[in-house]
Amino acid sequence: MDAASEVKNRLSIEDVIGEYVQLKRAGHNFRGLSPFTNEKTPSFMVSPDKQIWHDFSSGKGGNMFSFVMEMEGLDFKGALELLARKAGVDLEQYRSSPGRSGGPNKQRLLELNDDAARFYQAQLKANKPAWNYIYNERGFNKQTITAFRLGYSPNTGSALVDYLKKRGYSEQEIKSAGLSSGRYGVARDMFRGRVMVPLMDPQGQVIGFTARLLRKDDNGPKYINTPQTVLYDKSRHIYGLHLAKQAIRNAKFAVITEGNFDVIMSHQAGVSQAVATAGTALTEAHLKALTRFTADIRLCFDSDKAGISATERGIILASKMHVSLNIIELKVGKDPDELIKTDPKLWQTAIGDYTYALDWLIGIYAQRFDLSKAEGKREFSDAILPTVSNLEDPVEKDHYLNLIADKLKVSRSSLDEKLNKASSRAMPKLLKKAKVELEPIDKDQAETIKTEDHLLCLLLKYPTLNKQLSSLTPEMLTRELPAKLLLLLKDDQRRALSKITGQADLQEYVKILMLEHDELYQGLELSEIKYEAARLQTRLIENYVKRQKTDIARQLRSADESTSKRLLLQVRSLDALLRINLEENINV
Repeated sequence: MDAASEVKNRLSIEDVIGEYVQLKRAGHNFRGLSPFTNEKTPSFMVSPDKQIWHDFSSGKGGNMFSFVMEMEGLDFKGALELLARKAGVDLEQYRSSPGRSGGPNKQRLLELNDDAARFYQAQLKANKPAWNYIYNERGFNKQTITAFRLGYSPNTGSALVDYLKKRGYSEQEIKSAGLSSGRYGVARDMFRGRVMVPLMDPQGQVIGFTARLLRKDDNGPKYINTPQTVLYDKSRHIYGLHLAKQAIRNAKFAVITEGNFDVIMSHQAGVSQAVATAGTALTEAHLKALTRFTADIRLCFDSDKAGISATERGIILASKMHVSLNIIELKVGKDPDELIKTDPKLWQTAIGDYTYALDWLIGIYAQRFDLSKAEGKREFSDAILPTVSNLEDPVEKDHYLNLIADKLKVSRSSLDEKLNKASSRAMPKLLKKAKVELEPIDKDQAETIKTEDHLLCLLLKYPTLNKQLSSLTPEMLTRELPAKLLLLLKDDQRRALSKITGQADLQEYVKILMLEHDELYQGLELSEIKYEAARLQTRLIENYVKRQKTDIARQLRSADESTSKRLLLQVRSLDALLRINLEENINV
């Protein structure tokens, strides 16, 4: 897989474009106002399924890279670098000498990580303080320690690096896996003197590690993680999913905790549908992964600032993805680990006693502000309305606006007015800082592009429109890709799609045409389709004739007598072409 494909796999096109354009769901797609024209009715479409965008007002379209190139004034390399940073993809890992594959071998790194986990497991058994901490202080039994492959990294400088090198791994491979660091060219272990918690993908393969200090008085941060690598991306990784997925299917809900040790203790207590994200950083990628197993997600986060922020983000994401997001509150202990040590049955009870996330958030803010005073009502509405305004479902949004109005003892119209004012002031963050002044759209050119694309999408979708196809030639089109596709259609209209395999540019263009068809022509009767194809064909030929005549007029200004006669004959031929086309389509 090359770097561009890796970036596409890690990023959602709707998220990338959503930072520039305010998008709203429209069936399977998203819709927004064109960033290229001053339209008032949204005609800018994004298709997550096809991973493309298309602007019906300007005729522009493409993938996430072409969109960033347009908005930021970058070439492809610049757009790739920008999106790679956003996706956490290290482009250096894909820059290699000729004859080598683009980046480190993933299977090789998986084997390396597995060997590292085995090394750490052996060290745990050999180190009494580490074993005492895991077994006695944390209270994990041997079966749990084995299931989660807990280990220990010795504090000797380069024990793991030396071990892996003896196993045949190079220093570069060890570094690529995020397991070494060093100065002056000397490779040292990334993790030293810490309890090691392997991070595994949904198939149970080790992709990284979380390392915890063994003693409180040790120097350094309490936890450190494997840095971003080809294998590990914290924005996508769900800890414990490989052991929890079947339990999630059976229970029909998942519990997300803040810490890895919470997950381990929960599994030991019999609640095996527990997983964790990196802290409270809940992302769309996390929810997408979990919705393969359930649409009922229950969060057990602290009600501190980070936990509340995570819940607000989660509510918006869950609404967008039609997920039921709920909150588990603990009445005893600060986290599931502590609660389970008090009594495992309390955790079993807690996961069944949950509150819908938005109701919980309203309750939190209602406690924080004095709702008997105007200032408190203003602060409460300032805090809660941004989340409510982003709800996808209009019925749910209406319900909560009415509920908030009742709670504050204010009119519903005053809340709507406040929302509208906030909405009019809001602008997409990155749209404010687009790095180039976008060139004004040539309206005639945009109309020509739309005519060509709309006609081709019909010819591609409906093989019975061979009458329109026969009278078209590639030189009538203004762009290379439509001309290429027209040649394929004229050669074999029914098998044209099978002939674009391996031609990435044509494949993407065809995806855009199919999106146009779905938006513009889906559900029309065949008679209406035929009429539209005839109209577009006439418009296309008219545009072609107009362009040709403009060019001939320019040439006539300096032409001699013989050249002028030849050019005038061309004009007559163009007029004849236009007349024949009109006669053919007059009865359609």
